[in-house]
Amino acid sequence: MDIGSGSGILGILLKRDFPTLQLYSVEKQLFFYKLTIKNSEVNGIENNPIHSDFLNTSFIQEFEYIVSNPPFYSSAVIQSENENINIARYNHHLPIDKFFKRVSQSLKPKGYFLFCYDSKQLPNLIYSLSENRFQVERIRFVYPSIEKIASLVMIQARKGSKSPTQIEPPLINFSDEVKRIYKKANTWTINFKGEIIES
Repeated sequence: MDIGSGSGILGILLKRDFPTLQLYSVEKQLFFYKLTIKNSEVNGIENNPIHSDFLNTSFIQEFEYIVSNPPFYSSAVIQSENENINIARYNHHLPIDKFFKRVSQSLKPKGYFLFCYDSKQLPNLIYSLSENRFQVERIRFVYPSIEKIASLVMIQARKGSKSPTQIEPPLINFSDEVKRIYKKANTWTINFKGEIIES
């Protein structure tokens, strides 16, 4: 399950690379929900889109994997006045404690939760994950450049795990590794006229 699917890119790429998985995409904003549907159709991806607020949604099954690129910017910063952008970016719309609790309730025992977040909030993330029976198994920090501090952290947590935490090598923007990732993703940005504007 992809929580807060936005354009649907995470789920689409996962389903493309692992075609046997059954994909569910949850998005509460109608604009982005329609984008998820459209992009799934354009790419020939079988999806089960759900137009709902994840925190208030009951599912008929538990999931093996949950992925998310949630809103992680602090509400203390200057915020966008655009409602769609505001909901997609700022974490008061999806508070960490409520988010992780609902994820734990939605996962099977030993299920995986993979997400990225603002690296400055790492202590709160680890505390809240622990409170909801998650063990952080892998952590990787993302840097805008080799000279700067980390801006993002990617976390693989597992429900009910007792595995030790593994700190992965840093991921640096514009590095050869990132270029390979983009090449493998092979995504395109298309405007609403159907014109390719960026690759």
